[in-house]
Amino acid sequence: MEIMETDALIKRTVGHNVNMPSTRQTSYQSMNGPEGSLQTSTSENSTEIIKTFPRSHSSDDEMIDITGTGTTTESNLSRSQAGSEMDDLSPGIGQYDDFHTIDWQRDIARDRMRHRYIVKKRTESICDLIRGTHDAWSGWLCVLLVGVAAGAVAGVIDIGTQWMKDLKDGVCPQAFWLNREQCCWSSNDTLYEDYYCAQWYTWPELLGYFRKDAWSFIISYILYVLWSLIFAGLAVLLVRTFAPYACGSGIPEIKTILSGFIIRGYLGKWTLVIKSVGMILAVASGLSLGKEGPLVHVACCIGNIFSYLFPKYGKNEAKKREILSAASAAGVSVAFGAPIGGVLFSLEEVSYYFPLKTLWRSFFCALVAAFILRSINPFGNDHLVMFYVEYTRNWLFVELVPFIILGILGGLVGTIFIKGNIRWCSYRKQSQLGKYPITEVLVIACITAIISFPNTYTRMNTSDLIKLLFSQCGVADVSLLCDYNRNFTNVNSRIEIAEAGPGVHKSLGLLTLALIFKLCITIFTFGIKVPTGLFIPSLVMGAIMGRMVGIGMEQLAYHYPHLWVFQGACSTGENCLSPGLYAMVGAAACLGGVTRMTVSLVVIMFELTGSVKYIVPLMAAVMASKWVGDAFGRRGIYDAHINLNGYPFLDSKEEYTYTALATDIMTPRRNEGPLCVITQDSMTVDSIENVLKSTDHNGFPVVVSQESQYLVGFVLRKDLTLALGNAKKTQEGVVGESYVLFTSHLPQPVSGPTAVKLRKILDMAPITITDQTPVETVIDMFYDYLELLQRRMFCGTSNNLAMKIQNLCYLTKIRKLYLKKLVNNYCRFLMVDDLYMWILQLWSSTFL
Repeated sequence: MEIMETDALIKRTVGHNVNMPSTRQTSYQSMNGPEGSLQTSTSENSTEIIKTFPRSHSSDDEMIDITGTGTTTESNLSRSQAGSEMDDLSPGIGQYDDFHTIDWQRDIARDRMRHRYIVKKRTESICDLIRGTHDAWSGWLCVLLVGVAAGAVAGVIDIGTQWMKDLKDGVCPQAFWLNREQCCWSSNDTLYEDYYCAQWYTWPELLGYFRKDAWSFIISYILYVLWSLIFAGLAVLLVRTFAPYACGSGIPEIKTILSGFIIRGYLGKWTLVIKSVGMILAVASGLSLGKEGPLVHVACCIGNIFSYLFPKYGKNEAKKREILSAASAAGVSVAFGAPIGGVLFSLEEVSYYFPLKTLWRSFFCALVAAFILRSINPFGNDHLVMFYVEYTRNWLFVELVPFIILGILGGLVGTIFIKGNIRWCSYRKQSQLGKYPITEVLVIACITAIISFPNTYTRMNTSDLIKLLFSQCGVADVSLLCDYNRNFTNVNSRIEIAEAGPGVHKSLGLLTLALIFKLCITIFTFGIKVPTGLFIPSLVMGAIMGRMVGIGMEQLAYHYPHLWVFQGACSTGENCLSPGLYAMVGAAACLGGVTRMTVSLVVIMFELTGSVKYIVPLMAAVMASKWVGDAFGRRGIYDAHINLNGYPFLDSKEEYTYTALATDIMTPRRNEGPLCVITQDSMTVDSIENVLKSTDHNGFPVVVSQESQYLVGFVLRKDLTLALGNAKKTQEGVVGESYVLFTSHLPQPVSGPTAVKLRKILDMAPITITDQTPVETVIDMFYDYLELLQRRMFCGTSNNLAMKIQNLCYLTKIRKLYLKKLVNNYCRFLMVDDLYMWILQLWSSTFL
């Protein structure tokens, strides 16, 4: 097996040329044998094991031979007979184009050969030993840098967001860089109403109007709307001008990229900068969105940038995705202060290829990021998130019923949101609205600000609202949610259960309006051209539902404390129920209904509370939410947006039950000529260039001859074009009549001009199946090999490999137009890109 490598990602070649006898039956090919051999199943009359000679090149510029230069025949070829083989491949050969899929097998195998070479050289010199040691811990160093940078960037974003969101209400004249809470720390006020204090000046007060009347309200109202429009306008202008990929949540695209898809620029430095700045502006504008989801995108941008400091990861797309998986874990870690939850989120939600070593490095990266953020302490409360809570009361068994009810409500709310948001985004893509993203953002920001300001709970920042809903009522609380008919005579006295006062009743009405408004406006907000996260809006909707249910249960226990369901816990007069706990459970249920997260969500919420005693309520609510959501649609919001945008992502968790064989779905396409193939040693440069001009396929099968179409390998169109162009420039004697050879030997007799040898750009180990393979097995192979192989697969019969697959149904118009760019008629014989479209159609017809 040969695996060639230069600075660019080059095309993998495996094995030597094999002249297959006519009695040989092509079947599955796999790397089952010992190292250096390719085992191929053959017919009973012709069984053989083809020996190859491993050869690798390091990741440096030079190419290093490890085990030899090849066979005796190959080493004895003279330049005068065939011309020199292209030792240095053309720049660009083997590189991945935008909107293409990586070759997992090539990249992983190349890294293994590079590692073997380094291990072998470690004993030769001190420098090689140091180089080998550096290579061994470079992965840990990379994730360390990613964690440090992710924690630092998250800290800056948190501080900037806190300051700018308070800027809409006023400023601290003594120190303008302080937000409202920090400004009030220096105040001598024991209590301050509506989060204001003597040190904090509202905009009417700064304008010289100190009276609290209608004019003060109008001035604050107008300036609140103006600041919202300014912040939202700056955010969308920055995104549109400098980094179009900085919009949205980023998680659907991260899932697609981690599955092996290439989206150039999506994880670049400009995306990182604009996403970070735009996130601060978008959250400060008061739009119904959060920064927790985009922090995953920001962390992956950091991981992508730092991976280029280490050629082991920067030049290998498969290895780079290990760093990106660790970076996504760090993003959730700094978003919620949940390192373990971040690792599980990366494993459960976004990562496609997650080996064990990536699990360890993801945990380390999340740990470092959380430590750095804790050191910065952006919220000044010694916690990693603003809405950290700690409950002391245990939960009662009877509370499982309202917890499950909250799970059902969360699943229903999640379903309503997903269906409404997808319909709106589909309308945006198909209508003229999609051509005016700036106008859309400004209109939504204006509507949000106008409706939000009169309601106290929609005016405040969403994270502040979650903190308020999660909190327990104490002695010094003066908010409307804590307006109970209690008489405190001692600050150390216990909090007794009490009847709800008028402030609580007013809060229930305002919270109901806030829930309806948040649900409706978030449907239209998620997907606009600014950085938009979905975690916080989902949490706040669930927290509102949970708080209202919790208040109801609390009042039930107050009026009927001796009911047997309370098990005597509420008959002592002490407050036995905590509405804040219901808010936390409801938040988890709603977020689970929107995203369909399960294990990672429970762990994240557990880390938010710091207590293991509430795991069972969280699990019950999250599972109920997922079951209800799956009953109305199996896709979460991120999978729904992947499907809407037509990204080439297949969920390996889906199951299919079909009884057909591969031959049943393999038919030549109508009104098409014979299969377009390239022969291994009988075509000239002119004839191959004519094939390239007359077709638009992305690749071609290389066969023995036109008469004996037994598969030798597969060559990409891009690699073939670049190699022929480079041969004309660098090799003397190459003309249009020169033969193009994909073999390791020369045909006899040798005559004519200098030949061009392109065996190094030939993929000689494509996955093959027989025409009698069950369709279920074909689909299972596709999923299994998708993590290790490039997306192409050949299907053959006993005498001919020129079979082609016909798509049984057409995809939707949007997906067809998008995939046309991705697939581009990859090949006219059965291959995985065509099979991919067919599986997508089966999946769509089954679940849509």
